[in-house]
Amino acid sequence: MENEKSVSGTDSARPWQSYHTAYTNAKAGMEKVDKDKVQRIVYEMSKGSKYFENEEKKEAYMKQKIENMRVQCAKLAAADLNHYQKIADKRIVELEATRDLSRVWLHVDMDAFYAAVETLCNPSLKGKPMAVGGMSMISTANYEARKFGVRAAMPGFIALKLCPELIFVPTDFKKYTHYSDLTRKVFKKYDPNFLAASLDEAYLDITSICNERSMTSGDVAEELRESIHTETGLTCSAGVAPNRLLAKVCSDINKPNGQFVLPNDRMAVMTFISSLPIRKVGGIGNVTEHVLKDVFEITTCEGMLQKSSFLCALFSPTSADFFLSVGLGLGRTDTPQATLRKSISNERTFSATKDEALLYKKLVDLAEMLSNDMKKEGLCGRTLTLKLKTSSFEVRTRAVTLPTYTCSSEDILKHASKLLKAELPASLRLMGLRIDSMLCLKKEETKRNLDLWIDDLENNVDDHNTVANAINPCPIEESSQDGWIDSGDERLQEEESSGVNQNPKLEQRLNRKNHTMSQTRQRKKHKTSSSSSQDKHIPIDMTNCPPSPAAPEIRIVFSGGRSRPRLTAGGGNCGWSCRRCSGMRVAASVS
Repeated sequence: MENEKSVSGTDSARPWQSYHTAYTNAKAGMEKVDKDKVQRIVYEMSKGSKYFENEEKKEAYMKQKIENMRVQCAKLAAADLNHYQKIADKRIVELEATRDLSRVWLHVDMDAFYAAVETLCNPSLKGKPMAVGGMSMISTANYEARKFGVRAAMPGFIALKLCPELIFVPTDFKKYTHYSDLTRKVFKKYDPNFLAASLDEAYLDITSICNERSMTSGDVAEELRESIHTETGLTCSAGVAPNRLLAKVCSDINKPNGQFVLPNDRMAVMTFISSLPIRKVGGIGNVTEHVLKDVFEITTCEGMLQKSSFLCALFSPTSADFFLSVGLGLGRTDTPQATLRKSISNERTFSATKDEALLYKKLVDLAEMLSNDMKKEGLCGRTLTLKLKTSSFEVRTRAVTLPTYTCSSEDILKHASKLLKAELPASLRLMGLRIDSMLCLKKEETKRNLDLWIDDLENNVDDHNTVANAINPCPIEESSQDGWIDSGDERLQEEESSGVNQNPKLEQRLNRKNHTMSQTRQRKKHKTSSSSSQDKHIPIDMTNCPPSPAAPEIRIVFSGGRSRPRLTAGGGNCGWSCRRCSGMRVAASVS
């Protein structure tokens, strides 16, 4: 009780100390900053503002969440904990069985990227505290400014209070994109399938190149960093580890312009993770950190294993699995190209404004950037989401599903404008666009697989009942984005050969299908002839159907927004269920 009173007294005398969301020094280059001093200045300069009010709401939510968790924790009996401990132990064994130490992953993180690019273009900034951004918000700060407590996502007027000599440079994303492209050319030499996490960081699987060149992972990392410096004039830091989660943590250890190698050894991994602060792990933010710390007294990754019974009892299975995986030092090791990118997004922060003309101009820029990013990745999307942050820091998201898949800036802007119009008038300080439900296969790949589709569909058309199941009798939609189909279809991903006839296995498959088709047609012909001789009644669906001189044509049309081609009837005289028209000719086209 005395301890609680002392803490309470301290909070009333120094309220900024309990203002958790005001400041964090988890960023590289800020380890020696006087956190109490910076937090006090941030608190005092924010107090009374809409930002402060929003932060207070978030603080109250976090405290309530912590209190609720404590109540639930107190209700757990010894028998409950014993039960959940067994569950946790079993899950730990299962997760441990998935450990993969065969891959070597490297995470590259450019050092204060935006600020470094500006310094490279203007050498007079070298050695001076500088931040990219403006008085409303900072995008990044160089290491000289970080010594004063200045960091990204901090309002510029507060940064100026912390560092009166701070120099502001406006953002120039075209410039940053240019230098990002230069770094990616270097990445491709070491891993053609590297995974770009942002403009200034990437994950590379260097397992093959280490084996091919008989080099250690540390030597490869050093060579890559030198290549980037030679190509761009910029420095970067690297982390090497058995998986991507640990590689990212390692890249932050010797920043700036350094590297850290964690050996592919279980004992080394467990020793490394045992003393690692939980906030250093990607996916554990401010709220989660305080919940784990204030409720369960977990401050290091090892503590997650020690309190595994509580985590399994009070968190969802997905969250519990994540915490246990972190405690074991496990992370993703699969190759990036195996997973289709799910979304692409862009957002920009600016001074709060109600000017609708300016807001629409911001939206035009975002739509153009999003379109360019999609075209560069070779992707189209269909679900568009508009993100808005008001001057009172309220975050709104509005989404719409487009009629067709697209990567056109005109299409994106058209639908995003409707979403924005519905929210106006409003004072906004941030706007963002995201598009989901991605496609990546092009028309050329579709044509190479078209024969396989025809075979599959002909096999499905067994009688007039299966015709109704195989055909989607809907009007044909016009696709605004020609030549794209759903990359999620497994059949279209099966064959990636340059030509169907060049693949011996594929030829055998086609021959088998042709043979099966022939047998199916013979059975169908026999069945039709025998049934026609026995039928004494004319079906209703044939009464108004005059004999057709030719079988109807089934046309396969690839149209936007469909994962499979649609079949449309042509050349026939009746509907879809007529037995007389059950013999079909199949043609294909790509719209």
